[in-house]
Amino acid sequence: MTTTRLAWATSRAARGRDDDEGPALAALARAGVAVEVVDWDDPGADWAAFDRVVPRSTWDYADRLPEFLAWLGRVDASTELVNPLPALRWSLDKRYLGELETAGVPITPTRFVPPGSAPDFPPGRFVVKPAVGAGSRGTSTYGPDLHAAAAEHVAALHRAGQVVLVQPLVASVAIDGEWPLVFLGGRYSHAAGKRVAVPEAGLVDDLFADEQTTGHEATPEQVAVARAALAVVTERFGTLPYARVDLVRADDGTSLVLEVELVEPSLFLARADPGAADRLAAALTG
Repeated sequence: MTTTRLAWATSRAARGRDDDEGPALAALARAGVAVEVVDWDDPGADWAAFDRVVPRSTWDYADRLPEFLAWLGRVDASTELVNPLPALRWSLDKRYLGELETAGVPITPTRFVPPGSAPDFPPGRFVVKPAVGAGSRGTSTYGPDLHAAAAEHVAALHRAGQVVLVQPLVASVAIDGEWPLVFLGGRYSHAAGKRVAVPEAGLVDDLFADEQTTGHEATPEQVAVARAALAVVTERFGTLPYARVDLVRADDGTSLVLEVELVEPSLFLARADPGAADRLAAALTG
């Protein structure tokens, strides 16, 4: 289907805060596509009037998950979602990390703690995060002397109905940060370096945590690990227009998958080569 009219779905709180929006919309305009930026929860939006709807900066979804899932279902029933609905649903819940590990993809060691279960914290510093979350909201780091605070954090997430992820804080993160690798149309496009200011024994009170980003030239090993994660996704859902695989470096120097972002990932177009925005436009309309 030829895409001539596309909805770039955002949220009121994210207006003006999406660094990808400007270059992406310019590239779509060059491709002859009319784009409208629409709040995902706008009751007056006519989603059927668009050839495709792309959830991009819908960054408040984690706090309104039932409403967001219902919206995705309505949009899917009236037009084409990009990425497709099954992939979006899968990526919303980070328990997919267990599936990646079963498939042989190296992941950050993760303990899944469902409601009704007691957490078992690893030695040293560690991270507590919700299975459904965006922008590092609900995520905090803890040291070995802060188990009581971490247990209360887990309990609060359980009260909210969340499965909790407990992960050791990979030592390299403090030095190197994370490396998001972006895939467009199933092909590796570009990468970035990212440092996120995750609070200790506290929570992010903004739409997303403060972060610093740089350009990054991914190593062949990083690309191979990210491709292995994406292969699991592709086997389930087919080739997707866009995906982001976030990596960290293990103590032995190898790469670990931290997350696979298919819903609303920042794509770091400003840190990429000049053709990245046009590659995105082609992937969104092809």
